[in-house]
Amino acid sequence: MTRDLATEFLTLHEFAAAALARLDDNGWEYLTGGTETETTVRRNRHALDTIALRPRVLRDVSRVDCTTTLFGKPARLPVLLAPVGGLETCDPDGAVAVARGAGAFGVPMMLSSVSKRSKQETRAATASPVLFQLYVRGGGRFIEDHVEAAIEAGLGAFCFTVDSAHYSRRERDLAKRFAKPWRAGVDAEARHFQAALRWADIDRIRKAYRIPLMLKGIMTAEDARIAVDHGIDAIYVSNHGGRQLDHGLGTMDVLPEIVGAAAARAKVIVDGGFSRGTDIVKALALGADGVGLGRLHCYALAAAGAEGIVRMLEILEEEVRTAMALLGVANVASIEASCVQRGAPCVSAPSVLSAFPLLEG
Repeated sequence: MTRDLATEFLTLHEFAAAALARLDDNGWEYLTGGTETETTVRRNRHALDTIALRPRVLRDVSRVDCTTTLFGKPARLPVLLAPVGGLETCDPDGAVAVARGAGAFGVPMMLSSVSKRSKQETRAATASPVLFQLYVRGGGRFIEDHVEAAIEAGLGAFCFTVDSAHYSRRERDLAKRFAKPWRAGVDAEARHFQAALRWADIDRIRKAYRIPLMLKGIMTAEDARIAVDHGIDAIYVSNHGGRQLDHGLGTMDVLPEIVGAAAARAKVIVDGGFSRGTDIVKALALGADGVGLGRLHCYALAAAGAEGIVRMLEILEEEVRTAMALLGVANVASIEASCVQRGAPCVSAPSVLSAFPLLEG
């Protein structure tokens, strides 16, 4: 029997509940966990929750347009589906299922180099832009080979992850003795190449190839300024979902300084705890060009595959549209800093799932 996702899923928290029911303990803990004390995970949500929205009234919002342009292509929402390792724990088709969902709805997705599915397979599964994210695991022409393969496959941008010079201690996985199968064969020698990555390597690729370059894992204005000086096309503000450095700031805490440092010389994408339509609007108000969705699209993927991703994005779109209308803004370009101010955090303690209080009901 064909599932009727339009009636099965009416709220976003239902995807998280379905994912919890379908994933085994290792898969769920990997998806929701962070590093060590998970302080950074909680700070991502706290940073979002301490931003309040300022509604304006008596403006014509009879038509609200949530569309934008990302990476030179139209996007139905100002979001991209972020790169995630181990997608096969959520759905056997992994990145190909994500690409199908992204394409069916109309937003970009980013393929992780950890994915079991190839650049060509993923590109063929969607008409939306596919971007590629790299962990450096070799010397010689390792980087160049991946860049050339991305160009040949028609991918829209090439992204270096730069916040993983040392793999973190993710205690949920360690305590369960969970050895992630997608990390099999990644030994200390392979990890050394990521740790040795330098600005000179970025320059080398920037000069040799014509493909938009992005750096994922920028969390300071200092590094943002260096990035734009090196000609980076897009800065991806991220703390790896709280999965790398413990006791870091939330991404929304640092977004304004990074937008200021980029000074419109590079696009700015942000992720880290984004779970609701109001979260998306807050990021746009503080200067982001787009928002990366990581765990949220994995919940939907685990719940109902590619079709689940489409349904999740439909609900998210309605949340964004509602927030925009109540703020008195009719299009994405009109979302500005005056839409937000600092406020008291919500009553729920921040956590990876605190955006979904009905999960506890």
